Amino acid sequence: MSENPGTDPTALPDPRWAFWAGSTGLVALASYIALNAVSASGPVAVLLTFGFGFGLTVASIGLHLGVTGAVAPRLGLLAAVANAMAAAELVAMLLVQLAVKAAVERPEGAVTAIWLGLDVAWDLFVGMGTVLFGLALWQHPRFRPLVALTGMAVGILLLLLNIATFPTPPAEAGLFDMGPIVGLWYLILCMRVLVVVRTSSSSPPSG
Repeated sequence: MSENPGTDPTALPDPRWAFWAGSTGLVALASYIALNAVSASGPVAVLLTFGFGFGLTVASIGLHLGVTGAVAPRLGLLAAVANAMAAAELVAMLLVQLAVKAAVERPEGAVTAIWLGLDVAWDLFVGMGTVLFGLALWQHPRFRPLVALTGMAVGILLLLLNIATFPTPPAEAGLFDMGPIVGLWYLILCMRVLVVVRTSSSSPPSG
């Protein structure tokens, strides 16, 4: 690594924030997987839901401050804001589902339409956040071309499919759900960020 990080195009603007981006991103993904893999209810489901939403928010802010802040500050900021809004939308949707199902075993179509709308809102914001992060990461030599290009591609597909099939979810409209693919991209991104942090510094970030 160069003795002057400011002149090194491969350097991270803030390795500590980059570390927290990768770490909290993995926690968020683990929370979401656990929420879908087990029949969690009550406080456990609320905790996992909030863990995902807050983890995604912190990870997105960390990506902006720790990775893209020096190479694409405006794109990274927009991406972080979009993902934070997406996280809030998803937490709202999941908590509405939990609350309604706790009160009514079989909710009516008009009620389920509410969370379907929130689901699309989540997909649109996280899709735009993913596209913007892909564009921002393209400016960083440690993340292009593969990570950046795939981020842009999966984000655009998520946007197009949800807009085209609204209000029906793409999977129920005979297409396919891009959610798991987008989640896989974020998993790869978080792991890549942690690898870059590790290889960019001889000591682990702290603080």
